[in-house]
Amino acid sequence: MTAASPARSLLLQVNHFITGTDTGVGKTYLTSLMIAALREEGVDACGFKPVSCGDRGDATALAEASGNLPLDEVNPLHFASPVAPHVAALLENQRIEPADLVASYHRFAENHGTVLVEGAGGWEVPITETYFISDLAKDLKLPIILVAANRLGALNHILLSIAAIRAKGLTCSGIILNQLEDEMDTPMITNKGILESITDVPLLDHIIHGQDFISQELMAVLIGEKTANERQ
Repeated sequence: MTAASPARSLLLQVNHFITGTDTGVGKTYLTSLMIAALREEGVDACGFKPVSCGDRGDATALAEASGNLPLDEVNPLHFASPVAPHVAALLENQRIEPADLVASYHRFAENHGTVLVEGAGGWEVPITETYFISDLAKDLKLPIILVAANRLGALNHILLSIAAIRAKGLTCSGIILNQLEDEMDTPMITNKGILESITDVPLLDHIIHGQDFISQELMAVLIGEKTANERQ
């Protein structure tokens, strides 16, 4: 849901690639929130996890948020080893074909209104020896939403990720700052304000720990409207 859900006469199909500054920053939780908010507005929104490693909890959460889609449809490639896809494929004596990942996304997207593609870990996680999450995002030609945990070091990780996204020729639609715990220290309190002053990429949402709704600014990006605070 959104903080306030104004009536909209036209909802556009805008797919996004959801990446993070690191693993464990809350990509799945936030992607599920975004899917729920879109579906509340009547959009056939679904999550897609091209590749997962280890526990399939993330893919299961996306499948459930997407109207209980079949797990293998939401997550067509899975490895049991809880490591980067390239390493998992080596350990399990398998070969990953990047073209198959791209094709699986297009097949999925043909059958759904809006697709939020969740990456694995951070922006430069290796899928093969020469092909990375960033390459997959580039091949899918999707705008990027960057998720960052609100903690010490977040400013550096966010700025490095934005630079890397732009180096691939892609647009970073905005940043979501995610609060992973209730207690807040000085970096957590100041990160939001500082971030808004040092980058032209809009801060779309600051998710408080346990928050179950998204901002109108984030919703506006998801449905293709121009956000109020967009400065790109």
